[in-house]
Amino acid sequence: QVQLVESGGGSVQPGGSLRLSCAVSGRATSSLFMGWFRQAPGKERQRVAGIEGNGGETMYGDAVRGRVAISRDDAKRTVTLEMTDLKPEDTGTYFCNLDRSYWGQGTQVTVSA
Repeated sequence: QVQLVESGGGSVQPGGSLRLSCAVSGRATSSLFMGWFRQAPGKERQRVAGIEGNGGETMYGDAVRGRVAISRDDAKRTVTLEMTDLKPEDTGTYFCNLDRSYWGQGTQVTVSA
């Protein structure tokens, strides 16, 4: 059974930083897409960042490009999202995704003064 567990969410002031991590169990990750999506109340889930397997490309959403960085460690089966210069519009539940198929439960990020 594949499981994804996110950690690292929280509340920060505008301009602050957070580091989200996702640990995968039940499946090797090296050849698979790993990514982060977010969903704000009343809005559709949107991709924040993704990284293809086997050393493939990384991709970032327009709203966060330049402020976030995604990385992966396939030996540990983890994917990490470093977020800086956070804005109130970054508020939402952040979900980890594996292979565009599996989802974690989500971790809350709140950015407010």
